[in-house]
Amino acid sequence: MNQASLHRLIASAYPDSTGTNDLDGLFKLRLSTNLTLIKDLFFSLYPEKNHTESFKELVSVLPELFKERPRSLQLQDLNRLKQGNWYQSEQLVGMQLYVDHFNGDLRGLENKLGYFEKLGVNFLHLMPITPRPNGENDGGYAVNSYHEVDERFGTKEDLLRLTQKMRDKNMLLMLDFVANHTSNEFPWAKKAMKGDSKYQRFYHIYNDRSIPDAFEQKLPEIFPRTAPGNFSYNAEMQKWVMTVFNQYQWDLNYSNPEVFIAMLDNLLKLANLGVDVVRLDALAFMWKKLGTQSQNLPEAHALISLFRLCLQVVAPGVVFLAEAIVAPDEIVKYFGSGPTKGNECEIAYNATLMALLWDAIATKKTILLYKNIGHLPKKPDEATWINYVRCHDDIGLGFKDEYIHEVGWDAKTHRKFLLDYYCQKIEWSPAKGYLFMYNPKNGDGRITGSCSSLLGLEKALEQDNKVKIEEAIHKIVMLHGIILSYGGIPLIYAGDEIGTLNDYSYLKDKDKKEDNRWVNRPYQDWKVIDNLDTKETYHSKIFFSLQKLIRLRKQLPVFADHNNFALYDGHNPHVLIFERTSEKDIGLLVVSNFDNSPQIIDHIRLGSFGKQAKPKDLISGRSVRFVNDTLKLKPYQLLWLVKT
Repeated sequence: MNQASLHRLIASAYPDSTGTNDLDGLFKLRLSTNLTLIKDLFFSLYPEKNHTESFKELVSVLPELFKERPRSLQLQDLNRLKQGNWYQSEQLVGMQLYVDHFNGDLRGLENKLGYFEKLGVNFLHLMPITPRPNGENDGGYAVNSYHEVDERFGTKEDLLRLTQKMRDKNMLLMLDFVANHTSNEFPWAKKAMKGDSKYQRFYHIYNDRSIPDAFEQKLPEIFPRTAPGNFSYNAEMQKWVMTVFNQYQWDLNYSNPEVFIAMLDNLLKLANLGVDVVRLDALAFMWKKLGTQSQNLPEAHALISLFRLCLQVVAPGVVFLAEAIVAPDEIVKYFGSGPTKGNECEIAYNATLMALLWDAIATKKTILLYKNIGHLPKKPDEATWINYVRCHDDIGLGFKDEYIHEVGWDAKTHRKFLLDYYCQKIEWSPAKGYLFMYNPKNGDGRITGSCSSLLGLEKALEQDNKVKIEEAIHKIVMLHGIILSYGGIPLIYAGDEIGTLNDYSYLKDKDKKEDNRWVNRPYQDWKVIDNLDTKETYHSKIFFSLQKLIRLRKQLPVFADHNNFALYDGHNPHVLIFERTSEKDIGLLVVSNFDNSPQIIDHIRLGSFGKQAKPKDLISGRSVRFVNDTLKLKPYQLLWLVKT
C-alpha cells in the first residue's frame, strides 16, 4: 500500500497553522504508520540476528532528524500532504542547469529568477553544487560533502537565501543525492586510507585481487575508454577499492547498516536546505552482489524504499526522483513493485521516450516509438515522469533489440545508423554530434551534442541555409512540445530554450577535454537573452514558441499526470498521435509530423477529434481544415487539438 496516502489522510485533520506540539504528534503518527515496513525492509537487508542494535539506532535517530528540520519546512510538509500528488501538476515546468555555466554562482542565479518566470519555468534542477575534488570530478558527482556548498558557487547562506526566495515565488528546487559513491577525498575515505577499519568497511575494500577479479566476471564497464574495470588500487592502503564509475569515486558498501544510517543523516541535512525533490543519482548501482551485474538488484529496491519510508516520516513534503537510465521494464520498477509497490520513488526519468524521440528524428519514422510506448508497463497512479529532450549527460539508445527486430530492422545495424547519423559519419545528416564511450567489443556507443546542434541548426547556420534553419527550429519546438504535453514534468536543459549550439570551449580545459559531454553543457548567453524582445532571430523564435507552449500547458488541467494518456494509430509511419484524456470530455490531441515532407492523416484516425468535431489547434489559435476528409501536416508540425 502507498504509505503517502495514509499520511495525507492523517494530515487532513490538522489546520495549516498547526503548532509545534501538533507537528511533533504528526511525526509520531507517521513513524508509527511506517515503522513496521521500515523494520521489515531493514531486516530484509540486515538480518535481525546480527543487526538488532543497528535497528534500534535507526529508530532513535529518526526523532533527532525530525527535530533538526526547520519549522517552516515542517509546515510546508504538512501543506504538501494536503495537496496530494503535487508533483503531478500541469503547473510544473522544469529547467536543468549548471550554476556556474548559467550565471556564475548562486547569487547570480538568484538574480535571474525573473528570467525563469518570464519563460514559465518554476522547477529548477541544479547540477551538483557541493564540494568536489579539484581537477577531474565527474562534473561534481565525486562528492566531498553532501550538504555544504562549494566555494566556487558561493556559501550555504547563499543557498538558503535562494531556496527561501524560490519558495516565496512558488518555485521548486531539485538537488542531487549521490547515493552510490563518495569521492576519494570524502572524510570517510580519508579515514579509510589512514587505516581506520570502521571506515574501510564503509566501502568495498579488499586486500588482494581475488574478490575484485570474481566481481569483474559479471560487472560491465561504465566508462570503458577512460575508466576500464571496476576496481582501483590505493597505494596508501595497499588495497583495492571498488570504483565502478571513476577511480576517484569510491562505491559505498550498503551491506553495512552503519552506511545506511550515516547516509540517511546526509540525506536529511540536504533536504533541510530547502530541497523539494531529491534526485537519487546512480541508484541502480547501490547494492553490490558477487556473481551479478550489481545493477537493479532486489536489494537495491529495498534500500531505496527504506530511504523513502524514513524520509517520508521526517520530511514527507520531499520526494525522490529515480536517476535510473536503464531498460524500460526496469525503469518502472523504481516506482515500486512487489513488496515495495507504491513505496519507492515518486518520479523517474522517462529515458525511453527521450531515446525514442531521437530515433524518430533520425529515421523520420515513429514506428519504433509506437512499438516501445505501446509495450511500456503502466506506471502507478501515484507516480510521474520527468520528460526531457536531453540532459547534461549523453544520449543512450535505451530501447529493446527485440522491438527493433519486430519492426523489420536489424538491431546492430540500426544502432550503428543512429550513431553515424548523429556523430557526423553520414554526409547528408544535418546533425553535428559526437560519439561518447564507444565500445568496439559490442558496438555500443552514446551520443553527445546540444539539442540544437543535433537537430541541424549548427550546420544550417554554417551553410547560411534559411530553409534548413527554419526546419531545425521546427524540430526543436516540436520535440519540446511533445515533452510539455506528455504525462509528467517537462524538463528543459538550460540554453535549449534559445537554441544554444555546441560549446567547444571545454577542449581548452585540461580537466574536461577528455569528456565530450561538456560539448552539450554550454554557458548561458545573456547577450542573446537581452535582445530576445528586440530582434527576431532563431533564438527569439525558439524562446517565444516555448514560452507560448508553457503558458498553454499551465492553462490546461488535462496536462496534469493522472495516467490519462492514450496512443492513437495514425496509419502513417511518420506521425505520432496521442490524447491526454479527460473524464469531462475535454481532452486534447497531440499530433506531430517527424518527416521533412508534408504528411496526410485520415480524419477517422483522429477519433472523436475528426472532421465532425471541428477541432481547433491551440498553438496557432486556428481551426484545422480537412481537405477530402484528410488533415495535411507540414514538415515537423506540432498540433494541440481540442474540440470546439
